[in-house]
Amino acid sequence: MTLARRLASEATGTALLLATVVGSGIMGDRLSGGNIAIALLANSVATGAVLVALILAFSDVSGAHFNPAVTLAEAWRRSLTWRLVPAYIAAQCAGAVAGVAAAHVMFGEPLFQASRHARSGRAQLFSEFVATFGLLVVIRSRPAAVPFAIGAYITGAYWFTASTSFANPAVTLARAATDTFAGIRPADTPGFIAAQLAGAAAATCLFAWLGPMQSKQRVLILCTGNSARSQMAEGLLRHHAGDRYDVFSAGTKPSVVRPEAIAVMREIGIDISGHRSKSVDEFAAQEFDYVITVCDSANRACPVFPGKTRRLHWPFEDPAAVAGTEERRLAAFRGVRDQIQQQIRTIT
Repeated sequence: MTLARRLASEATGTALLLATVVGSGIMGDRLSGGNIAIALLANSVATGAVLVALILAFSDVSGAHFNPAVTLAEAWRRSLTWRLVPAYIAAQCAGAVAGVAAAHVMFGEPLFQASRHARSGRAQLFSEFVATFGLLVVIRSRPAAVPFAIGAYITGAYWFTASTSFANPAVTLARAATDTFAGIRPADTPGFIAAQLAGAAAATCLFAWLGPMQSKQRVLILCTGNSARSQMAEGLLRHHAGDRYDVFSAGTKPSVVRPEAIAVMREIGIDISGHRSKSVDEFAAQEFDYVITVCDSANRACPVFPGKTRRLHWPFEDPAAVAGTEERRLAAFRGVRDQIQQQIRTIT
């Protein structure tokens, strides 16, 4: 995935998030008849629900950070190279401001207006520390559960924090430009942002100390089509050593996962039917401990990854090149599967 597409993803997602936060705040305030609890309920439920949808929509493009604190934490964990951090944060802040403007246009408010909503004091600042700390903890959930965990957490954090859980520096800056239910005085934003960054740092340090999740080595397995060899290798390495490695696979010319690969992996109790063929460009900004190429073409075309990456080349014959009956094709896939499994045992 190109940098331009990733930045567009971050800007668009953050814009839609702010349009939701500010827009649902305005709608809740107008319909609640002065009942602040009802307005806050509308604001929190809308924000949590839309956040789930946005993460699901954009996670495969940019990681769906929408939050400078998350971006900094991901860079610290080496899931994002540091050189991209300024661009990500700029895109998030620009998108946040655009989202506030969009909400104002939808509800007939002035395009921008300095907020007069006071949010100061130690209770508010500690609330932002706790809110952001909790958010970074929740992000460490199982990958498939992350969108739902974050949405549920933010919905709840609206209610158990005195600050209503901004937990996001870009959101904080943009909400200073709306004098509506969701606003914050510009003078109060530096304290909020400092508390948010402190909370994010504390959560990151906690998980670094806890160890297991942070100590996993990251492995990217490459072939041309990301349809057979690399998919089987990903499934095998995760099965045998998923407690020690975070495993990914990609292709220089991605296509589709071969049904024969799915079938022969299922024979040994490993399900890769949920895998998809991915482009190596999606991982270009990430750091890996190992990059393993499983075909000569991918070895020649393999890009340079940031950080101290160890390159390994394991050339296997392409089982997809075998023609003939279904049984003959499956036999070829089984043979390559077993060769990959034997090779993987050398590093596990």
